[in-house]
Amino acid sequence: MTADGRPHPRTFPGHGGIVLTADTWGEESSPPLVLLHGGGQTRHAWGRTGPGLAALGWRVIAPDLRGHGTSAWSADGDYDLGLFAADVRALVAGLGDRPVLVGASLGGLSSLLAAGEAPRAAVRALVLVDVAHRPDPRGVRRIVEFMRRDPDGFAAVEEAAAAVSAHLPHRPRPSDREGIRNNLRRRGERWVWHWDPRLLDSFDGRMDPPGMAERLLDAARRADAAILLVRGGISDVVGEDIAEEFCARVPTARRVDVADAGHMVAGDRNDHFIEAVVPFLAGLGQQ
Repeated sequence: MTADGRPHPRTFPGHGGIVLTADTWGEESSPPLVLLHGGGQTRHAWGRTGPGLAALGWRVIAPDLRGHGTSAWSADGDYDLGLFAADVRALVAGLGDRPVLVGASLGGLSSLLAAGEAPRAAVRALVLVDVAHRPDPRGVRRIVEFMRRDPDGFAAVEEAAAAVSAHLPHRPRPSDREGIRNNLRRRGERWVWHWDPRLLDSFDGRMDPPGMAERLLDAARRADAAILLVRGGISDVVGEDIAEEFCARVPTARRVDVADAGHMVAGDRNDHFIEAVVPFLAGLGQQ
């Protein structure tokens, strides 16, 4: 991490040698913590979280998942959840130490399967950010509809920012356009989202397929790691009932809610998100 908190860029090999681009903060000698973003996002979703956790003594690694940002895309357009989990396993193996995995949405599902299904990744702890064994279909539908909107992109960054603000009305509209620009790329004269549009073909019908809830619960119970579920207090993806059910079915899991945060908890209330996870992270040193 530079003196002004800017990250150091790095690349890591994922499953099958696919190249994953990452931002890193902190000292190489510090214990590793991996931040994994949600579907349709990029590593820049953790732009404020990364330096905040590095300042607390962690070596933070925030990769772009395959098909997102500047990481490589799947050549055949396959984005099965198992591939994301395999990328997490490869990333963990390359770190040389047991990391904490902090995964939001897709990143959380990938982390859970990587840690709980064979071959199990050796991780120290899992922080699941507004993701559990099953989602509320209404919240998922809202997100997918947003991702499908504007397939031809936007004429200007400001137009994309307006679309995000309409999608997230509870979040104050930022005055700085750099954050939204990091999630866009140029295609001719247009700005388009910085993820492979074939992702949506993989998402269709796979957000909560038959048997997935039990599979994820089994993975959570088998993971040799402490688990914290961080729920957005106003999330429409992980409701109160879903969070309670997850913790009842996974007795080792702990839970904390972040008030006034939606599904993208760190993006909505970053300072409160860090405050919510600090006691859990601090407790790992006592295990």
